[in-house]
Amino acid sequence: MPQNRTTLVRDVGRHRPGAAAEAPARWVWLAAWPVAAVFVLSNAATPLYVLWQREIGFSQATLTAVFACYIAGLLGSLLVSGVVSDRLGRKPVLLPALGLALAACLVFATAGSVAALVVARLFTGVAVGAVVSAGMAAVTDVAGPGRKRLGALLASCAMVFGAGLGPLLAGVLSETLPAPAVTVFAVEAVLLVTAVAVVLRMPLHRPAAPAGGAWVRLPGVPRGNGRRLALGIAVFAPGITATSFVLSLGPSLLAGLLGTTSRIVAGSLAFAMFLTAAGVQFAVRRLDRHTVLLAGAAATAAGMAALVVAVRASSVPALAAAALLAGAGQGLGQLGGLSLLGAGVPAGRLAEANAALNVGGYLPAGLLPVAAGHLGDAIGLTAGTTVFGGVLLTLAVAGGLVVLADRGRAERV
Repeated sequence: MPQNRTTLVRDVGRHRPGAAAEAPARWVWLAAWPVAAVFVLSNAATPLYVLWQREIGFSQATLTAVFACYIAGLLGSLLVSGVVSDRLGRKPVLLPALGLALAACLVFATAGSVAALVVARLFTGVAVGAVVSAGMAAVTDVAGPGRKRLGALLASCAMVFGAGLGPLLAGVLSETLPAPAVTVFAVEAVLLVTAVAVVLRMPLHRPAAPAGGAWVRLPGVPRGNGRRLALGIAVFAPGITATSFVLSLGPSLLAGLLGTTSRIVAGSLAFAMFLTAAGVQFAVRRLDRHTVLLAGAAATAAGMAALVVAVRASSVPALAAAALLAGAGQGLGQLGGLSLLGAGVPAGRLAEANAALNVGGYLPAGLLPVAAGHLGDAIGLTAGTTVFGGVLLTLAVAGGLVVLADRGRAERV
């Protein structure tokens, strides 16, 4: 009899895209580690750009273009990774992504030209694209139907925690140990190897009846979930664009305001920004989703106002406030968007839905900071940053108004 029961549970598991049965709580947390490990890589290069600029020699516009290669790789990955994950399973997407992340570590460690940085950032972007679709869906799968909010919370926090840990770790290691790039990316490679071990043992199964359609396509959501996706993008996109700007040009702003190129200072600023993004999500986890999104839009708008004050008044406290508020804006927008999708999208389309949310967020996050970098080279960093902050503040306010209108519509129904 016990043998028949075991067989039944295993057979049921084969027909679900997630875990065969409710996994132990520790696996919900462990499932988030590959997401965190890859996002450590995503921003580990941030404090090193000042070093590479000095050694290789390139402009602010080139720096933001290198950052944009990461976005290009990420967006290209999102066109296929979500669909493949929903059809073949999470592991067939995550394991190659982790392999590509390890290759990026090797290229970063030996980079001696802008071309090498471009390749490394491209590899990193592809790996991150796979993780934000398949990896974050895997966390929700392992959590199971009864722990959807926990799954969305841990997936979102793993992303921002890793994104913040990367620059802090890189800043400290590169300032205190020899061979900065080699040291930083050797440590990151070890973290990625542990993530591979987690994925190999993760209690997940391949879906038995995947959806049809093209393998490579612009990711979307099932009919009836477009409103959820639009609300998430309206707040998440300005938030992640704000943090992308701080990551790409924050060290240059610090150098101008403080007269320092300390990689520890730059890494600490980025870490504080993403630690805020993670902490604020735990703080609001019991609030309704509209309230979370409205708070995210308000935080991003306030952050961009602080950014303009920082560059116009040469204020370091205002720059720190801008970074923390930007982190809060991204974290809240991300949590609200993921929670909305997790509550309404079937598990068999969840990775693609996550990919759609991230396409909507990362597209402006790639384009606007690059435009700000070129504008800064043309009219000065202060003027360029002022224009960028004003545009993003407007977008954040517009996103908040969209969420407010939807809440009013929902209350009237």
